[in-house]
Amino acid sequence: MAKAKSNRLARMLAGIFGVLVLLAGIVAGGLALCYQVLFPKPFHDLVSRYAQEFSVDENLIYSVMKCESGFDPNATSSVPAMGLMQITEDTFDWISSKLPDGENYTVDQLYEPEVAIYYGTFFLSYLLNEFEHEQVVLSAYHAGRGITNQWLDNPQYSDDGETLDRIPYPDTSQYVDSVLGTYRVYQRLY
Repeated sequence: MAKAKSNRLARMLAGIFGVLVLLAGIVAGGLALCYQVLFPKPFHDLVSRYAQEFSVDENLIYSVMKCESGFDPNATSSVPAMGLMQITEDTFDWISSKLPDGENYTVDQLYEPEVAIYYGTFFLSYLLNEFEHEQVVLSAYHAGRGITNQWLDNPQYSDDGETLDRIPYPDTSQYVDSVLGTYRVYQRLY
């Protein structure tokens, strides 16, 4: 009789444990779903195509888009920067000069997701080839290549000329931290 009680108790405990494991799985799955809602992957076909074409991690592209525009293709900043990846007219003109002949887009087309993602991903690729570290790439994306190179040449901001020990523009520093944090979340989720 004691053995039967012991078996019943073991089965009951195993059942409770099984329910707890199931609930934990549901909660974890629910959390993952919540994170995927908070960190979506819109415009996936375009991002995937240009990420592959320009050898840029999709998660980095999504992180820049999320932080730059919140995935709003009609976003315009006070600078003004335009579209999903918040490109200024000067940067648009510079990128246009680097793209293959035959690219006849206008700056107003930056509000079109395909053009914004194409230009933004090309620019990220260019910066990734110029600079080795994502922190520096994102500094250049936000503050500009010229100023970022000046920071790298200044021992006040860079000990080694390749990484930034300090970013002197608070808004650029905050931007870099935000994109890198978002990038880490995207990497864990996807």
